[in-house]
Amino acid sequence: MSNGRFITNKEIVSLLQKMVTAYSVKDENRFRIQAYENAAASVEHATSELKDIWDEGKLEEIPGIGPGIASYLDELFRTGKVKHFEEVLSGLPPSLFVFEKIPGIGPKRALALAEDLNIKSEEKALERLYKAAKDGKVKELENFGEVLEEELVKGIESLKKGERKVQRMPLYKADEISDEIIDYLKKNKKVLEAHPLGSLRRKLATIGDIDIAVSTNDPKEVLEHFFKYGKIQKEISRGEKALGRVLLVTGQQIDIRISSPEKYGSMLQYFTGSKQHNINLRDFALGKGLSLSEYGIKDLKTGKIKEFAKEESFYKELGLEWIPPELREGLEEIDISRKKALPKLVVLGDIKGDLHVHSDFEIEPSHDLGASSVKEMLDLALEMGYEYLGFSEHNPSVSGHSEKEIVDLLKKKKEYLEEYIYSNENGVKTRVNKLPIKLYNGLEIDIRPNGELAVPEKGFEHLDFAVVSVHSSFDMDRQKMTQRV
Repeated sequence: MSNGRFITNKEIVSLLQKMVTAYSVKDENRFRIQAYENAAASVEHATSELKDIWDEGKLEEIPGIGPGIASYLDELFRTGKVKHFEEVLSGLPPSLFVFEKIPGIGPKRALALAEDLNIKSEEKALERLYKAAKDGKVKELENFGEVLEEELVKGIESLKKGERKVQRMPLYKADEISDEIIDYLKKNKKVLEAHPLGSLRRKLATIGDIDIAVSTNDPKEVLEHFFKYGKIQKEISRGEKALGRVLLVTGQQIDIRISSPEKYGSMLQYFTGSKQHNINLRDFALGKGLSLSEYGIKDLKTGKIKEFAKEESFYKELGLEWIPPELREGLEEIDISRKKALPKLVVLGDIKGDLHVHSDFEIEPSHDLGASSVKEMLDLALEMGYEYLGFSEHNPSVSGHSEKEIVDLLKKKKEYLEEYIYSNENGVKTRVNKLPIKLYNGLEIDIRPNGELAVPEKGFEHLDFAVVSVHSSFDMDRQKMTQRV
């Protein structure tokens, strides 16, 4: 039953982001923090109001929202609050969530500012912090100093001007947004090619703003087409020929960079690599008497610029193998490329199976159940061409079961999976290839604070394998935690 007030996606995102901040300052398990980050990003980019989706009973169908967070959101929509959230946020100064929005200030530094300067209230928190920084009080704090104080002043000034702090999003979400925009751009026949740039093209785990490269002989028409994209909230800037920048209704900044076809490879190369990769490549080129730009490779003796339609030709001109975007991070890729010894990248087709998936089989676990049934996961694994699959749900809750009950539940799960593996004729079980995939019965087992495993010895008789991990008491000191594992 709803509490009567419509809770917007924006409010939910704010609440989930507060949980991320709270868990970060409390040194919570990084996987839990990531779960809330993913959930916040998913809600932020949702095309429908979450409340409407909840009304339809489809909350867990949203990518990034697992059963645990879904249950908290259910409580939020029913009662208007979440008891667990209130407990986690209790005791944290409201100003923390204001300071954390300042560019360059993370959660822990924001908390230090709030506590050390005794600025706890949200009211006029920025103004009070700004005055403290201008008065030289921040540089006197432990782990700050003069440089950080100057950066803090600039950060507050940019925040007051309405300049936003970039919220990074998971790779999958950035891919979805980029793919949709590129598909839209390609509807215009003047667009010859289009690719993502920067960290998105390099496939980093999280992405800030999205940059897209476009090859065309008619930049003006392509720019006009881009600015008619239906999900633009605000036009930030518009160049005459080569650049357009917008803010989407979902909050992401999108830059479009345009090049003529004969220079497109040069532009792709110039705006893809990390800062360190580009520095290393520039130094490598200078050693050959060459200078690099988004327009091509310039011979420093003659001043002549050679243009490149393809990246492969750009790297070849430097005497290098083409370096895949994923490797352009400024490590040893240039030297390895020069030796023609770059590794072959792992592709999706190389993944032959997964030994750590959680189904919704009711094993009464210590932590969240999976979202899908064994059959649903098997069907998807077959569709993906997997050769094996291992189900490793969390162990049954120790606090809610006796040792015998735990063993019985593990036996029950084993027998359930065996229905997919064995034929049963005249009461005799025979292992046959009922499926073109190997099934393994596993379990993710808690390492308890005293170092014992949360499954009795007899329980292992019903398993093919086990994964062990720490799920509680994360505040142990290093020595005790090491002894524990």
